[in-house]
Parts: sequence; structure tokens; C-alpha cells
Amino acid sequence: MAWYPGATRYELQPESDDQPAIRPTQLIVHSIIAPWTARRTFEFWRDSTNLESHFGLGYAGDLAQYIGTQTRADANYRANLRPDGTGAVSVETASNTSGTDPWTAEQVEELIKIGVWLHKEHGIPLRICRTHDDPGFGYHRLHAEWAKDGTACPGNARVKQFNEVVFPGIVARANGQTTPPEEDDDMPISDDDLKRIARAVASYQNTAVEPSRDVYQIQRDASSFAKQAAEQTKGLSATGLTEAQLDKLADRVADKLAARLAN
Repeated sequence: MAWYPGATRYELQPESDDQPAIRPTQLIVHSIIAPWTARRTFEFWRDSTNLESHFGLGYAGDLAQYIGTQTRADANYRANLRPDGTGAVSVETASNTSGTDPWTAEQVEELIKIGVWLHKEHGIPLRICRTHDDPGFGYHRLHAEWAKDGTACPGNARVKQFNEVVFPGIVARANGQTTPPEEDDDMPISDDDLKRIARAVASYQNTAVEPSRDVYQIQRDASSFAKQAAEQTKGLSATGLTEAQLDKLADRVADKLAARLAN
């Protein structure tokens, strides 16, 4: 069995020893519909169900592996183990309870790293799976054969990220290309718009933060708020910002808010 050196090893037993071998030909990415750390996902697989994934990925980029990638895991229905001995590697990623939020930057980075490792370790080809048994990369709802009763996992925001950021990032990095520099710092935005966002941010920062909330909840709140603040600028012609640039601006503001509120 193969273990990814970039993940913390939380080995599930007896599954790790008792379940049959596979020849990995696919990576399928999921949302677990819970804001869990990689450790909490392990505890759920261990204590609450007879299902499991190979990997679990928290909001902060905390990554754990529960079963070797050459052993069957049961998160992918008919892709778990096929008659020819091939099977899919699965990654469950933390999400909100409706599965509608995007992956964090930390999650995106870890997904890219896992993808590159699987390509190099197991020869998974650098393409999106064209059919349910076609070798390559995909997300859970891509093919009906990967989910017993159908699924909306992951949500639309993450499907968009997979197609526009994660999979292209895997391909680029596997081919030795570096990620292009961010353009955020040069984004045109008017002084009035900056003041408008600053007032909204200041208002949010003065809002009492309940001590019981954990850092991941704070991050999600900050991200949601920052995107709303950026949304306010979209109707103002003076901004000159594209949708993508506004999203990047929102993420940058969210990071700063999260750091402030977590202290």
C-alpha cells in the first residue's frame, strides 16, 4: 500500500488490512458536508460508519490519510473496486453543512499536491475522467456510477474551482510549471469604493465574537462577509474590476479578517 508523505497518517483498522487491493487509476474529490478537521473526519470513519475515504482535508489545509492508496476505500460506489482490479482514490474535504462554500486556498493547494503525487506515484493520467471508468481526475457528482443514489457533491462553487483552478493546477505543476503570480495588488479600484469596503469591514470587526466559535467558523464568517462587501462594488462602474478580481479581493479581505478575529 502507498502512503502520501505530505499527509498525517491516521490508519483505519481493520479496514486498512482487511479490504482488497486496488490499482489506482482515478482521483475523486468530495465534500463531506461538515466543517471538520482531518482528525475529526478520521474519528467519524472510525466510530460512526463502515464507510471511509483515503484522505481527509480540513479548511486549514490539514491533510490526513486513513488507508493506503492501493487499498479499497468505500466513498465512490462503483468506482471503489472494479472487476478488473482498478479503483479510485477518494479525498473528503471539509465544507459547510449545505456543501455550497468554495474550497479555501489551503485546500486548493493540498488538492493540487495530492493530484501531482498520484500522477507520479500511480500514473494517473492528466485528464478529467471522460467516463465513469476512464482513468483520470474528477469530482463525486461527475458520473452517476460514483454515487449510489446520485449526489450534488461537491457544490457548484467547488466544481467551478475544480475545472478552473484545481485540475489546471495539477497539470501545470506535474509538468514543472509554476503558478503565475497573483494580480491582486494591481487591481484598479476607486478611493470611494475602498472607503465603502473599509467602513463595512470596520463595522464587522467591531462586532462581538463569541469565544465558543472556533477559528474555522470565524474564517467562514469572514469569507462570507468579505464577499458581500466586494459584491457591493459590482454595481459601481468606477471599480473597473472583473468578477474574478472581485472574488480575489474578497478572499484577501477574508484572510485579514480571519487573522484579526482569531486572535
